This record gives sequence, structure tokens and C-alpha cells, in this order.
Amino acid sequence: MKLSSYLSEKVIIPNIVGNNMDELIEDLLDKVIKNNQSLKLDKREIKKAVLKREEEASTYLGYGVALPHARLENFEDILVAIGFLEKPIKVKNLSNNEEDLKVVILVLADVLKGKKILKIMSGISKLALKNKQTLDEIIEKKSATQTIKLLDQANIEIDHNITAEDLFTNLPKPATTKNTLEDIAKRIIMEKVSGIPVVNENNRFLGEITERELIAFGMPKYTTILDDLNFMTIGEPFENYIVNEKTTTIEEIYRKDGVITVDKEASLMEVCYLFMNRGVTRIYVVENGKYLGIILRSDIIRKILHI
Repeated sequence: MKLSSYLSEKVIIPNIVGNNMDELIEDLLDKVIKNNQSLKLDKREIKKAVLKREEEASTYLGYGVALPHARLENFEDILVAIGFLEKPIKVKNLSNNEEDLKVVILVLADVLKGKKILKIMSGISKLALKNKQTLDEIIEKKSATQTIKLLDQANIEIDHNITAEDLFTNLPKPATTKNTLEDIAKRIIMEKVSGIPVVNENNRFLGEITERELIAFGMPKYTTILDDLNFMTIGEPFENYIVNEKTTTIEEIYRKDGVITVDKEASLMEVCYLFMNRGVTRIYVVENGKYLGIILRSDIIRKILHI
């Protein structure tokens, strides 16, 4: 079933207004309900559920798109509504940088249809990642007719099986072997991540650089065979790191072994099995050797168990 099949012109609103997500969702719901009198929607209940999910984690996708969503008791339908902002507002992306929010895509479904919500959200993410020109045109036109037409042409299929492609994100952005220790340390702190994928100049996946490698670089090699390090003075182990952090690249220290990769078509079951049995917190999605994205163990909680 195509993504465009979930839409009608009555649920595409060209001029929602608000200064924050709360106001935008309320205005979108008001206008959708007004256009669809037959829809039995409790605006207060929907808004409460959507904003509760929003408080737990921002649903801003990037590219000017937010994907607020909720699962509702006894809601026997699936509703996808699109609201184009009359005037963009500033929101923070996953890297904590401000961007213009231009369109809100609201997805509602029954509590037992979490898989369907994820697949629809994944389809919208694919549009942003693979058909950005189409997405930009949709946002520019703000037309219900054109939105459905362009989405139909994009031919984004919503199937039933959850795969790695539905789960991965493209943040954090990959590092290269030319990045310095200081570059990576700053990113780990600023982006609040514990590991970063490493690629070459052609986006071919090489491995990962994590907190562990940075700490290990500052520790004398002999410490790995000692049981007690109390004799060492505070700060002494990291003198080598501090002296070299601005000039030493990660080329010799990034991790190549024990890094788990899967194809984008890998099933949810395969991904979960790897998390459970390989003791990793990150799995990298690769296609023909090229890096696509990362799946964190927490993504299984956030996207499957608590969507």
C-alpha cells in the first residue's frame, strides 16, 4: 500500500498557525475535524496523548518535518494528517541545533497498530532522506492536490514487515580517519553519544570510534595487566592524550573488530537477536559496503516498545 493512499485532501491543511508544537497540533486538529465532520475524534484526548509522547522525546525528524503521533484506545482507523505552517517556527534537531519547522505530519492509530505507525513514519523518513527534492516541492507548494500527486509519484510503499531500514537514523554523522582525538571528544560531549561510525571519503563503512578508544589512548599499555593502579598519580595517565589530542588522528585507534553491521533488509528479529546475543549497543546499517545509518539498542525501546 502506498503512503499516498493514507491521505485525502480533507486532511491536508495549508495554513496551520502556532508558536509551539502544542498550538500547532491544536490548530491542525481543529481544521482536520472541521473538514471531516464524520470523523469521531476527541480533540482533547488526542492532544493529551500526542503531547505526552512529545514530552518524552521530540518527534522532530529534521528537514523541516515533525512527526507527532499517538496510539489511542478504541480508535479503529489510521489517520495521517498534514499541516503546513503559515509561518515556520524554530525547533531543535537531534544535534541540538535550531532549524525551521515547516510541516507537521500527525499520525494516529489504535493501540494495537504500533507497527503500522512505525511503517508510516518510516515511509515519511524515506521521503526526507531519498526524495528530498520531492519533499521540498511539497513544502513549497502547500497544496493538498499537489501533495497527494507528488507522494503518489514518489511511490513509497508501506508494507507489514519491520526491517533495519525502518529503525536506523542518520545521526550521529560519520567521522573520518582524519578527525583528531579532540574532534571526536567534542562531538561525544556535544552530541551526547558514546560512539560514532567511521567512513572513508567514499562513505564506505570502516568501523567505529567510541569513548573506550579515547580513554584507552590515554592509558599506559602496562595498565591492562595490573590489578591495582593506586600507585599512579591523578591525571598522570592522560598526559599523553592531552599533549596529542589536537594533532593525533583516529586512524590508528578506531575500532574495526567486533563492530556489528546488517543489511537494510535485515528483519527486526535479526536486529534484536544481535543486540541480545552479541553484547553491543550499536548496530550499523550498510548497503554494498556503504554506510546508511545506525540503530541504537534504545531505538528498539523507543520505536517498537514505546512508539
